[in-house]
Amino acid sequence: MKKIILKISVVAFILIGFTACEDELDQIPFDQFGNENAYVSAADYENAIRGAYAGFTSGSMYGGSDGGGMIDAGDVLADNVTIAQDGRGTRSTLHNWRYVAANGPLANTYVQTYRIANRANLILENIVAFEGDNKENIMAEAKALRAFAHLNSVIFFAKLPTQSGDANSSLGIAYVTEADANALPARETVGATYEKIVTDLTEALAGINETNPVGRLNKEGVALLLSRVYLYMGKNDLAVAAANKVTKMPAAIDNVVGVWKDANQDGLLFYIPNEVGTLGIGVGVAYSQGSLTNLTPEYVVDYNFFTKFSDNDIRKEAYIADGKKGGNNYNAIVKWFGRDGSYDGLVDLKVLRAAEAYLNKAEAYYRLGNESAARTALDVVRSRRYTTFTGGETGQALFDAIKLERRLEFAFEGQRFIDLKRWGLGVQRDGFGDLRDGSGVPSDVQTLSAGSNKLQLPIDQSIIDVNPNIQQNSGY
Repeated sequence: MKKIILKISVVAFILIGFTACEDELDQIPFDQFGNENAYVSAADYENAIRGAYAGFTSGSMYGGSDGGGMIDAGDVLADNVTIAQDGRGTRSTLHNWRYVAANGPLANTYVQTYRIANRANLILENIVAFEGDNKENIMAEAKALRAFAHLNSVIFFAKLPTQSGDANSSLGIAYVTEADANALPARETVGATYEKIVTDLTEALAGINETNPVGRLNKEGVALLLSRVYLYMGKNDLAVAAANKVTKMPAAIDNVVGVWKDANQDGLLFYIPNEVGTLGIGVGVAYSQGSLTNLTPEYVVDYNFFTKFSDNDIRKEAYIADGKKGGNNYNAIVKWFGRDGSYDGLVDLKVLRAAEAYLNKAEAYYRLGNESAARTALDVVRSRRYTTFTGGETGQALFDAIKLERRLEFAFEGQRFIDLKRWGLGVQRDGFGDLRDGSGVPSDVQTLSAGSNKLQLPIDQSIIDVNPNIQQNSGY
């Protein structure tokens, strides 16, 4: 079918000051004035849901190539990486916590949240009269994507529910459930925001297919998201229950390296194929560019963190490699480096992995006082990452092991900053330099206290100028 331009309406408070997006999809063009012409056949709804998924391929979400999205912001903000002097200094303001409202960091992530939500809302508002066989599944996918998009903003622009005693009553984000281009929604509380995310994901879990085409969510993917949200909320029994719906195992140790080179998809619950001619996004350039013998590293592995990868941990090979630039040697991040033999950063967008379900369970069980179940869940992951490990921890040592394993497993996937926030911690870097042995130049700033307002990023002032109902975060 001939490709034509699809014009997506965006809620008014992000229309001004940002360029409206145009995406190519195989369907009749529509906007807020012509939706009745856009949603007729089953193919129209399939195209529309693909358009909602397309929002997650943006660099401000999981595309990665323009930096500051889901795969790198959470590491750049935290203690897993050190800015490299041989790099271009990208996102240094984010890394050194020097952001201000006049040029708000992750502004494009905030905008993309509402683009995705709007696409999902248009589907949900128009599908009522549709009677196709896949109606329930499409509705479920739209609700899941709406929830996922809002989640990806609230974690950065608001407190996490377990971050502090007042977190649930503090400012969350606007949760948009209508495709109204004239709406000027206000921010809701953190508690209300997360409850709406839970409602959408719960309804999605009930209606989504057990399996869907590659590049789309299915029942286990939604269950994992729901487990993540419940863990963030401190609802540990519900986090366990949701995680138990994930039956897929983490990648086997022999497949871990290949997962990150796209040689296999072991342990992946939701990934988006990234091929030349379709997406062709250089995801990995957010961390590393060029070959290992002539590397331009944006960020390198923090030296102290590097030492936590034991030699019998397969992730050390999968995530890190020796990189050189002139006379400088680096612990280069190669998790997204490229398919075997290449270094263009062009790899599939790996969004959800089964290992998270087991680490979510491990933490939730520990908090529920069930150390035996916590160790069992933890050991599922460890048995597929280490050739040998001791285990058997109890008490605080067990919790420390769970937190370390989570840090190691999801390094350079953007989760570290969010974990530190929800544990009520700040960021404490270790003062090492950017070179392979820990020498060289350290990052400018080393400490962000647990009570700092910088843990909640400012909303870009241009967004507030358009919609005065959006209240700025404290301290900006």
